[in-house]
Amino acid sequence: MTLHRLHAMHSAGENIAVLTCYDAAFAQLLDQAGVDVLLVGDSLGMVVGGERSTLKVSVDHMAYHTGCVARGASLAWIVADMPFGSYQQSPAQALQNAVTLMQAGAHMVKLEGGDWTIPAVEFLTERGIPVCGHLGFTPQSVHALGGYRIQGRTEEAVEQLLRQARDLAKAGAQMLVLELVPAEVAAQVTQALSIPVIGIGAGRSCSGQVLVLHDMLGINSGVAPRFVKNFLAANNSIAGAIRQYVEDVKEGRFPEDQLHGY
Repeated sequence: MTLHRLHAMHSAGENIAVLTCYDAAFAQLLDQAGVDVLLVGDSLGMVVGGERSTLKVSVDHMAYHTGCVARGASLAWIVADMPFGSYQQSPAQALQNAVTLMQAGAHMVKLEGGDWTIPAVEFLTERGIPVCGHLGFTPQSVHALGGYRIQGRTEEAVEQLLRQARDLAKAGAQMLVLELVPAEVAAQVTQALSIPVIGIGAGRSCSGQVLVLHDMLGINSGVAPRFVKNFLAANNSIAGAIRQYVEDVKEGRFPEDQLHGY
């Protein structure tokens, strides 16, 4: 998988299947099942480390798990999250930490946030580091947002979301994750951009879908978000569940537009 191929899929209307991944064994399994993009998410702090949020994840954590995934995968595009505190200070700080993740094996880094991330996005892309933006609900800002809440519910919020998405693309972002927004709003954002928009809890009109691997396998110690489907429940193997997820995303059967929130 290449960035050019991902953009071609978006242009052709071919849905992109994305899952989080944190280790070599699952990276190989997801690769073989046809997952297009592996997201080494800072969600590892919660699903692997048992934390209540992503805020305690460090660059060292992300580099270690990115390296594990890169050694297990040979086909998929690998995106690594920039963790909380690794890019907020300055574009130079963002570059230093992005280089660490790229050297660990990432093909692209992901930053959460809107207007204030533009200088960092420009700085990284000008230096040859592909960047994925992240708008809507941004987990690293969970406390500022008042919890896990759907974003983009007012006309003003929708206008801001559209503007920020366009500005991120103009700054050089080559992909965008859109989390916890109404399906009709996600459709507007996807139609407004020439880059792939990957949804999570954002309806089926995005260029592709992403879920936390543990969630879609039903490995969740708490209450799963409403938009999550347990693909293992109807399959007799983990590999079968992952293949079913890929097929359902590709065929537009997942997700259900009416299911949002946590």
